[in-house]
Amino acid sequence: MNTQARHVVIGLTGGIASGKSAVAKRFEALGIHVYDADIAAREVIEPGTDGLAAVVEAFGADVLGTDGRLDRRAMRERVFANPELRRTLESIIHPRVRQWLRDKALADQGPYCVLAIPLLFENLDHYRWIDRVLVVDVPESTQITRLLARDDIDETLAHRMLAQQATRAERLSIANDVIDNSGNEASLDAKVAELHRKYLA
Repeated sequence: MNTQARHVVIGLTGGIASGKSAVAKRFEALGIHVYDADIAAREVIEPGTDGLAAVVEAFGADVLGTDGRLDRRAMRERVFANPELRRTLESIIHPRVRQWLRDKALADQGPYCVLAIPLLFENLDHYRWIDRVLVVDVPESTQITRLLARDDIDETLAHRMLAQQATRAERLSIANDVIDNSGNEASLDAKVAELHRKYLA
């Protein structure tokens, strides 16, 4: 799959509140670079980028805050209720995010690198160049419990957020490696260390 990069590229994914960030932090603690699609999505529409220019062209200058940055809250409210507008926004941001991640992976000098991509299953066709997929897996009931605690939302909204993502079975169907994160966070250390040894080999 991975034709250009010299080293292995791992795609890290998992459902909302599954613990992807906790896993990513542990890879970083082992000296491995983790490149995050969420960070990419912010960087590709920073002031001065062609990404932000494209957003303004599509949606108008009133999507900008007083600081010249995209007003994320206003944008979210605008596209959340309108699937067509959301698709327009995604068509601007997603290709740039993919290019950003690819550039980072190609430039990375480590033994391997990790790309944290929440919606990897939904966009798999665009990421066929990734070597392995690592899924952080938890039962849906655990996701709901964590979401309620983390985001201070009600259960209806939590279920709706889960429904917008790939199912647990869909994510597991693309996994080369799986980390079960239904226990406490401390148990992740050994699991990530074991995968680290495997990826180095």
